[in-house]
Amino acid sequence: MPKINIITQGCSSNLRESELMAGMLENSGYEVAHNDNHADISVVNICTVKSDTTALREIRKLKKQSPDKKLIVAGCITESIVPKIKQIDESAGFVNTHNLGRISAAVENSMSGTALELLDRRYEQKVNLPSVRKNPAIGIVPILNGCNYFCSFCSTKLVKGKLFSYPVDAIRQDVKSHLKAGCREIWITSNDNGAYMAEQGGNQKLIELLEQVLSIPVDFKLRLGMMNPGNTMAFLDELIEIYKNPKMFKFLHIPVQSGNNEILKLMNRRYAVEDFANVVGAFRKEIPEITISTDIIVGFPSETEPQFEDSLNALKKIKPDVLNLSRYAAREGTMAAKMKQLQTGTLKQRSRIMADLHRKIALENNKKWINWEGKILIDEKGKHDSWVGRNYCYKPVIMKGDFKLGDEIDVKIADVANFDLRGKISI
Repeated sequence: MPKINIITQGCSSNLRESELMAGMLENSGYEVAHNDNHADISVVNICTVKSDTTALREIRKLKKQSPDKKLIVAGCITESIVPKIKQIDESAGFVNTHNLGRISAAVENSMSGTALELLDRRYEQKVNLPSVRKNPAIGIVPILNGCNYFCSFCSTKLVKGKLFSYPVDAIRQDVKSHLKAGCREIWITSNDNGAYMAEQGGNQKLIELLEQVLSIPVDFKLRLGMMNPGNTMAFLDELIEIYKNPKMFKFLHIPVQSGNNEILKLMNRRYAVEDFANVVGAFRKEIPEITISTDIIVGFPSETEPQFEDSLNALKKIKPDVLNLSRYAAREGTMAAKMKQLQTGTLKQRSRIMADLHRKIALENNKKWINWEGKILIDEKGKHDSWVGRNYCYKPVIMKGDFKLGDEIDVKIADVANFDLRGKISI
C-alpha cells in the first residue's frame, strides 16, 4: 500500500483534522509516513485564514523537491487558491475541510491517476472518528464547525460556512476516548468556542458542555480555546465560575483585533473595546493570575496613526501574556479587500512597534512567576534536549531532564524569558 505523509499548517483545529485523516487512512490500510522522503503521496492540510502565501510556498517546495510525487491539498481551501495550486501541479487532488471523511477515496484515485476535487460543503460531526494523535499527551476535541461572525477581513466564514455545533454527548464521549488512550490534556477547539450552540439559541450550552466534560472522573487538564468577546458576555459570570474548577487551565484566549471602536465597526466585530476590557477585567478580578491571550491586526484598511495608537494603548492597559499579532492581508471575497489598502511599509513598521511593546509586557508579566513553586505537566518536546511543561495557568516552563510526555513534576521557577519560564526540579 502507498505511504502518505501529512503536512499540517495553521491552528489546533487543523492539527486535529490531520490526526483524523491519518486515522482514516490507516483504517483503510494505508501507512502514514513520518518523513516525506519515504512517502508516495503528500497531503498538505493548508491554512488560508491570513493569506495564501504560506500554503503556496509549501506546495512549491514539495513539488520542487519531488516533482513526480502525488499531491493532495486538504483543509481550508478557498475558491481563489485552487487555480493557483493547479498552476503549480495540474494533477493535484483537493479535499476541503467538509470532506475529510473521503480522504481515502482521494488517495486511491490519486494513485490511479484520477485526481478528485472534493470541494462541496457538507456538515458532518468531526468527533468520535479514528485518529492518530501527533502528541500522545494531548487530545484535541472540536466542538463545532463554522462561525457565527462575518468579519470583513476574514475568509473563515467563506471556507467553513455556517455554524454547526456537535452534540454534548458526542463531545463528552470523544473526550473520554482521548483520556482512555492516556491523554493528560484536553484541548477544546473551534473557530469560536463561545459560539457553541448559538445557531440553536443555546447561549448557555458551552457552560453545560464544560460541566459535562469536567465531570468525567479522571485526572486531566482542560484548555478552552478561542472565544470572541461578543459571544462570551451573555454567560460571563458562569464561565468565570467554570474556570475556577481545578481541572481548567487558567488560560483565556479572547481576541480584541483593534483598540479602536471605529476600526472594530469596519471589521464587523460586533463588540466594543470596552466590552473586551470588561471581559478581561472580570476574569482578572476573580482569577488574578490568569494567562490572557489576545489577537490584534495592524494596518487594517483606513487605520490612521491615532487609531493604531489606540491599539498600542489597549495593549498597555490589558498587558496580555500572549499576543497573536498579524499584519493585515487582503483576502479575496471579503469586504475589507475592496477597501483602500495601506502601504506595506506602514504595516511592517506598525507590526514592529507593537511586537517590541509586547515583548516588554510579556517579560514583565513573566517576572512575577520567579520563585513560584508548583506542578507542571510535560506536554511538548522542546529544543536542544529540553522539555516544555505547563503550569496551572498554561504558562510554558522549559525544563532539562529525563522526562517523557505526560509526566507531572514539581518545579521552581528560577528564571524567565519573554515568552516562557525556566524551571528546575523543586526539592
